[in-house]
Amino acid sequence: MSVASTFSDSSAYEMQMGRWSRRLAEPFLEFAGLADGERILDAGCGTGSLTFAAARRVSVRAIAGIDRAAAFIGYATSVNRDPRVEFRQGDICALPFPDSSFDRVLSLLVLHFVPQTAVAVRELRRVARPGATVAAAVWDGRGGFVAQRMFFDIAAMADPEGGGRARAQQFTRPLCRPGELEAAWKAAGLEDVVQGTVATRMEFTSFDDFWEPYLGGQAGGASYVATLTEDQRNRLREHLRLAYLDGDADGPRSYAAIAWAVKGVVPKSS
Repeated sequence: MSVASTFSDSSAYEMQMGRWSRRLAEPFLEFAGLADGERILDAGCGTGSLTFAAARRVSVRAIAGIDRAAAFIGYATSVNRDPRVEFRQGDICALPFPDSSFDRVLSLLVLHFVPQTAVAVRELRRVARPGATVAAAVWDGRGGFVAQRMFFDIAAMADPEGGGRARAQQFTRPLCRPGELEAAWKAAGLEDVVQGTVATRMEFTSFDDFWEPYLGGQAGGASYVATLTEDQRNRLREHLRLAYLDGDADGPRSYAAIAWAVKGVVPKSS
């Protein structure tokens, strides 16, 4: 399944994941680094969270955002007011740019949705000039993504077959295990590879704020919810409500959200 078919509704995506991508963009950019005058690629840009954050931080020469989902590119283009920024539709496994086109290549919360991860990482390196930094981050679903872990653990409990299958699929995505990003970067021939973590918090105003994005039919938990009958959905909702309340009154909750991050440098002799 492609990222484009996984995510297709920009409004639903913004509620389910876009708002957290915007938060994670800042610590990720601190990790990845930026410099004035660079030409930057945001590979798998979604609705533009990382692209716009990078444009605000430094005086870039240009930023190209690319994503397979036409709805995301349409949304990002419609809200863009920066002439240095350009969005286009394209495939992270076949980037439509010449070799050595960019001074910095970034990818935020995308690679774990790409089946051909080795191909995608080679493409990220290919379009980066010698000496350029290539950096990416993916959620630590098993160990550091509290809200998602709560959802899938309860789904598997309430529905051992369907929920268990959805949980297994979610937690076995590529490049999400300890050390996998570092190994992928080294296999692609990048140097000075550093793997670490970046973190933000997912803050909800109420249980409804937590639950309603799962009704949007997009990837992950929302895709699973879309397969349920009304009775199954109501049962899942009630179990999740009890977990969210956690013995307290309904209201704001704040959950840690941690992502694996990696960066490496294209050899100057390449």
